[in-house]
Amino acid sequence: MAVKRQDAWTPEDDMVLAEVTLRHIREGGTQLSAFEEVAEKLGRTPAACGFRWNSTVRKKYEAAIQIAKSQRQKRSQERGRSASLRMKSGALAGEDLAYSIENIIRFLRQYKNEVTELKRQQKQLEKELEERERQLKKLEQENMEMKDQLNHVQSDYRLVNDDYRTLVQIMERARRMALLGEENDEEGKFQSEESDNLQHVDK
Repeated sequence: MAVKRQDAWTPEDDMVLAEVTLRHIREGGTQLSAFEEVAEKLGRTPAACGFRWNSTVRKKYEAAIQIAKSQRQKRSQERGRSASLRMKSGALAGEDLAYSIENIIRFLRQYKNEVTELKRQQKQLEKELEERERQLKKLEQENMEMKDQLNHVQSDYRLVNDDYRTLVQIMERARRMALLGEENDEEGKFQSEESDNLQHVDK
């Protein structure tokens, strides 16, 4: 089974679709058969060709469609005259009718399969979207938690920094007091020695 194309339509693709469909209209064929022929040429599905024709290409060829219908009407009148002769001779067009019905059934089945596949893809995309949303919420929650942790760390840092400064101040005060104590001890020792010396001289 040939792989059906999923890429965008090109102007050349649209031209092929228009030429084939107009020919089928002109010759009295069905659009379904035209879409099947285009699908075979372009590697697309008949449903995709029908959708492209009705949604985009048809609007650009309204005048050409009217001309093709006029030509089809003339051919239909000619075929009608010959068909009336065949009817008189007992010939029926049952085979053409059966072929058209088979085409319609086949087209509807293909369309149903494509709709089913599109629904499956839609559900898959919805599941992926839900998963992405859950991941996004999880990341947002983690981001909030990290911000809270950062705020706590910053607060702890400020407290530790304040404690460190207080400690440094206490140590500096203690060092100064120690220096002052040593100086007082030395002065007292010097005064004591000087007093002893004076007493020694008086004797």
